[in-house]
Amino acid sequence: MLRYLTAGESHGKGLVLILEGLPANLPLSASEIDRELSRRQKGYGRGGRMRIERDRVEILSGVRHGKTMGSPLSLFIPNRDWENWKDVMDPEGEPRGAPVTRPRPGHADLPGALKYAQRDVRNILERSSARETAARVAAGAVCKRLLLEFGIKVMSWVISIGGVHWEGGDDDYEDLFKRAEGSDVRCPDKEAEDAMKALIDEARRKGDTLGGVFEVVVTGVPPGLGSHVHWDRKLNARLAMAIMSIQAIKGVEIGLGFEVARRFGSEVHDEILYEDSGGPSQESWPVSPRFYRRTNNAGGIEGGMSNGEPIVLRAAMKPIPTLMRPLRSVDILTKEPFEAARERSDVCAVPAASVVAEGVVAFEIARAMVEKFGGDCLEEMKRNYRGYLDHLRGF
Repeated sequence: MLRYLTAGESHGKGLVLILEGLPANLPLSASEIDRELSRRQKGYGRGGRMRIERDRVEILSGVRHGKTMGSPLSLFIPNRDWENWKDVMDPEGEPRGAPVTRPRPGHADLPGALKYAQRDVRNILERSSARETAARVAAGAVCKRLLLEFGIKVMSWVISIGGVHWEGGDDDYEDLFKRAEGSDVRCPDKEAEDAMKALIDEARRKGDTLGGVFEVVVTGVPPGLGSHVHWDRKLNARLAMAIMSIQAIKGVEIGLGFEVARRFGSEVHDEILYEDSGGPSQESWPVSPRFYRRTNNAGGIEGGMSNGEPIVLRAAMKPIPTLMRPLRSVDILTKEPFEAARERSDVCAVPAASVVAEGVVAFEIARAMVEKFGGDCLEEMKRNYRGYLDHLRGF
């Protein structure tokens, strides 16, 4: 089974990732992971932390001479800001610096302090910080590299920030992704981008924050990933959980999402068609002959399984809870009312969240691929995959 574990605090020495279950002989370099880490740090509305950190990964184990060995992969992402926090975050010795006792509304501060019996909220906020997502982006980068061997791509873009909404474009996902990559807010539409940036500027002047909605699309996914037979093997459930695990995400849609509740069944379900183009044999999906849909309202998943169409997901991110004009809170020691604590923060991190979502989605798709096609090495996994494509052609 493909699985990962992250460790580390926002202002500690760094973040650690252990990724287990990768097949051997997968080409992998630190520069490929660094490119994804850099994408996470960009975006209009980011805060001061992004001017300090320049994330670079160190591969500690699991790779030799540019290829995975089949053993656990371990990565380390140093925190450059650690030098300024050595005394506060010292793993040993006596506590230094004033404790944080004013929890922020909308954050993990108070629930975490109550759960873990912590009188210093820093012991909660350091781990609950979105800084942890850098490690998950690194995991996603590795999984993207594996998926690329099978012609599977994971892409994202922003469709709204605050009240500014982009209606969306056509199904040329490669073009949408290319345009999003050239946008400061990762929105493919220039007019919407300008309006989003103006709204972010307004929020910054007010000492406020903004959330939004982004979309993730996965192309090249064959039918049959996931399963209908057990609740915890359903691909839609796993993807929804992965995205909901990202800090500040409050909702997930697949395909039409909530819109299906407002339509007739005849307007929702995707009719099944069949084509036999007689083209050349392919080693990635889609192949011919095959079953297909002209529409994709289901978002590529039916009955908990991929159906061969692109997987389409959207997620809603709440405004970041750390405000420069703080909301009211209560000191956990004195019980006196105060303004909530301030931590260095972003005005808007929706573009960055879309990159994080790519990472967690890539992991879940890669995990489903490893489950279905197995193999201790990449060559064996590819042989199994090619056999499955032959099965689909002849079905």
